[in-house]
Amino acid sequence: MELDYSKPPVEVRNLRSAFGSNVVHENLDFSVNGREILGLVGGSGSGKTVLMNTLLGLKEPDGGNVYYFGHDRRDMSFKDRQTLNNQMGVLFQGGALFSSMTVRENIMVPLREHTNLNPALMRELADMKVHMVGLPAHAATLYPADLSGGMRKRAGLARALALDPKLLFLDEPTAGLDPIGASEFDQLILDLREAMGLTILMITHDLDTLFTICDRVSVLVDKHIAITDSLPNVMAFQHPWVQEYFGGPRARAAVEAGNGAGAF
Repeated sequence: MELDYSKPPVEVRNLRSAFGSNVVHENLDFSVNGREILGLVGGSGSGKTVLMNTLLGLKEPDGGNVYYFGHDRRDMSFKDRQTLNNQMGVLFQGGALFSSMTVRENIMVPLREHTNLNPALMRELADMKVHMVGLPAHAATLYPADLSGGMRKRAGLARALALDPKLLFLDEPTAGLDPIGASEFDQLILDLREAMGLTILMITHDLDTLFTICDRVSVLVDKHIAITDSLPNVMAFQHPWVQEYFGGPRARAAVEAGNGAGAF
């Protein structure tokens, strides 16, 4: 299978997701443009994680179609799905590192599973990823318990980038970080997008992140994507949840602080 990089990296049409009688998504349409950073927001229980898991192939859709670079996942062979999976990296909330492995060993997991590289080269590549995400060299030999929250996220990001993916999925990447750490992580994402040509989909509630680095924002409410647009247009969208979310004191403070200057 040849991935067509001229097509949208992700395109969803009429998605339906359900758990028994509980319908999570209905008639959901969604797409991510190449090399953009798209923020996904929605209320608790709106199905953001379910949507991400569906895009990652961890959950099969109950209806509709999911396309990657012009190919319907349902029509892919097992080998084609493996090829696609190698083009996707994911940073789960909290990093989701293996506690019994060092940072280097964690990063080497996808290299061991999906490549035939010799161990010395895998170690070298893992150390390169450690440097790429801004961790000190000695962090490669540390265990997750030895890392701060921000360092664990960077280590998880390094593992997500181990295979040089085209698509990067981030689940609440700045959750739990102090404002300085969150700002530094945002800048790291921007730098990696530029350096690696990444397309990035992130679930986030961080208003500063939305204002600072997202090219577009998608709002998941009422079981579907109500709007995907630039932040100013999303903020003007007439929906009760959207108006409450972006019209609250924290959003106003973010605007007044000038974080949205680039978007506006």
